[in-house]
Amino acid sequence: MTDTDLEHDLIDWRHRLHEIPETGFEERRTSEFVAEKLVAMGLEVARGVGRTGIVGTLRRGTGRRAIGLRADMDALAVEDAGTQPHASKHPGRTHACGHDGHMAILLGAARLLSRMPDLDGTVHFVFQPAEEHGRGAKAMIDDGLLARFHMDEIYGLHGMPGLPEGRFETRPGGIMASEDNFVIQLEGRGGHAARPHMVIDPLIVGAEIVLALQSIVARNVDPTDQAVVSVTEFLTDGTRNIIPGHVIIKGDTRSYAPEVQSLIESRMAALAKGLCDAHGARLRFEYTHEFEPTVNAPECVAPAVAAATAVAGAANVAGDCRPVLASEDFGVFLRRVPGNFMFLGTGTDGLPLHNPRFDFNDRLLVPGASYFATVVRMRLAADLR
Repeated sequence: MTDTDLEHDLIDWRHRLHEIPETGFEERRTSEFVAEKLVAMGLEVARGVGRTGIVGTLRRGTGRRAIGLRADMDALAVEDAGTQPHASKHPGRTHACGHDGHMAILLGAARLLSRMPDLDGTVHFVFQPAEEHGRGAKAMIDDGLLARFHMDEIYGLHGMPGLPEGRFETRPGGIMASEDNFVIQLEGRGGHAARPHMVIDPLIVGAEIVLALQSIVARNVDPTDQAVVSVTEFLTDGTRNIIPGHVIIKGDTRSYAPEVQSLIESRMAALAKGLCDAHGARLRFEYTHEFEPTVNAPECVAPAVAAATAVAGAANVAGDCRPVLASEDFGVFLRRVPGNFMFLGTGTDGLPLHNPRFDFNDRLLVPGASYFATVVRMRLAADLR
């Protein structure tokens, strides 16, 4: 098969996947499409891993090492605003995060590796559901993924607008942040706006809490660590001449280390309680961990960089890029299996991720597939004794 033939197939697969976007744990047509392609390549295929996940397995030779490669499958619940012929045919759904491209890249890697006669070892191609809300990786692991499909290492990638087209970037340690969500519910005593002395005003308490939360990063988190605390919603049941009785404050926090997550949670709870106690308001505090941080194993960074360099050249690869504070469900795998997550630049002049007109750059499909195939070939051939 020529590079032109491979590119033609990957573009066709990517466009067909873009037409049938499905959200988390609903990826039934998507999963079946992926499974059919893997079966046609001669791979063993396990369906329904973590509800709608797919694992394709390629075994060659007598090597005992096993490498995992992962792509995410789910789309966003957003109306596709694109005008291309392969625009979404599912109303209210679109692949605005590029997961159609990730799946096509992983299918391309499976095609390349399945045709390498000298491969010695096992490759597991993991197609994960429900990445967008941080539920799919855990669902696959809870369903026995790592027990059924042993992996010595695991590798993933994500298309990244803002980076030059075809540029590979990664780093040791934290590359993408955790995401935690919080809900602070305040109960005061509402009343007439002209009689404020008879109420317990939760607006005042809420405003003080919002300001106090900004002190967590500024005065509690070590300046050498990175963290963000963002209040994103402030809801009340008041109206023009009624002081509310209830306020709900919602928001989002990001960090790279579990100890920073714990610090933010404990300080947030203490500040909210202290201010409520001071004003006589009641508090209900909820703090949930939505995404684990994505932390690359240092020993897997150099192999990833070497593979990317073999594909794109040293000038187009960075091995110590800046981390980003967005989150990725791949971090759940990296907590259990050493591996690496790589950014693949989609260009500096395109639309951002999650834009309803976002369409993955087809020129990246072959380079992405070649990167995955190269890192597998290198790692299966490596003497790691």
